[in-house]
Amino acid sequence: MSPTTRTLSLQGQVGQIEALLDEPVDGAAQGTAVIAHPHPLFGGTLHNKVVQTLARAFVQSGWRAVRFNFRGVGASEGSYDEGPGEALDMQQVITQVAPTGPLALAGFSFGAFVTSHVVQALGHQRPPHRLVLVGTAASRFEVAPVAPELHERCLVLHGEQDDTVPLASVLDWARPQSLPITVIPGCEHFFHGQLPLLKSLVVRHLRT
Repeated sequence: MSPTTRTLSLQGQVGQIEALLDEPVDGAAQGTAVIAHPHPLFGGTLHNKVVQTLARAFVQSGWRAVRFNFRGVGASEGSYDEGPGEALDMQQVITQVAPTGPLALAGFSFGAFVTSHVVQALGHQRPPHRLVLVGTAASRFEVAPVAPELHERCLVLHGEQDDTVPLASVLDWARPQSLPITVIPGCEHFFHGQLPLLKSLVVRHLRT
């Protein structure tokens, strides 16, 4: 961990939630980003490299970034709940680490699916200032649509050669919404060899 990373122990609906807080070096942050990791049953944790890359992108852009483990992962208590419980976990994290102020949300794979439903649940009461969905698991889960008023704040990134979530399934999800998708040519699901580009694209979006 870097000197600006702190361990958090938060309270979830079914017990403790393990989290890490990354802050800008100067300590001045424009808001808080909460980032959700990939599928808990397939090795997804807050230490996932894509999740770490997202956190670095937010911190570089002046946000504090909170990565957390879903229930049943690491030191987080409880067990896998197929999405609904994980969405409640994320809402509990938001309530505790970002009760007020600018909020950004991000998720990778299963985490993008969960994030979409959290955004839907927050509705007009707490719309995110920025939304980043990476490798959105549209072929495996019912991903919630992104409200039209959030489209300009939303970045959807997907690998052209994603062998876990086919690009076609994400296009099928995005098409009825006229929601743009940024496709990285030749890239697969975990962005091997493309993490610097992923970070650069997210930073560009956050600074726009």
